[in-house]
Amino acid sequence: MTIDLEMTQEMSLLLKFDPDSMQHGLKIHSDADPAIVAAGERLHAKGLIDQPDGGFLTSLGHQATEHVRALHQILGAAPDTRIEG
Repeated sequence: MTIDLEMTQEMSLLLKFDPDSMQHGLKIHSDADPAIVAAGERLHAKGLIDQPDGGFLTSLGHQATEHVRALHQILGAAPDTRIEG
């Protein structure tokens, strides 16, 4: 499986949501980068956010955001340079 550009854009948008609150949403303005607008529309079609222009995370979207944050943290961590023998 390959993570394509559209998935990357969707994950980046999910990372913009506040992980500690389901009360804070996002608004994607109509003059935003077309790639962000399209990512929002795809996330809405997949049932991860409640509006095509942002809005709030759904329960599924909240779960997805938790997973994306965990992956981002793991992949962004500095590699362990110790060699154990």
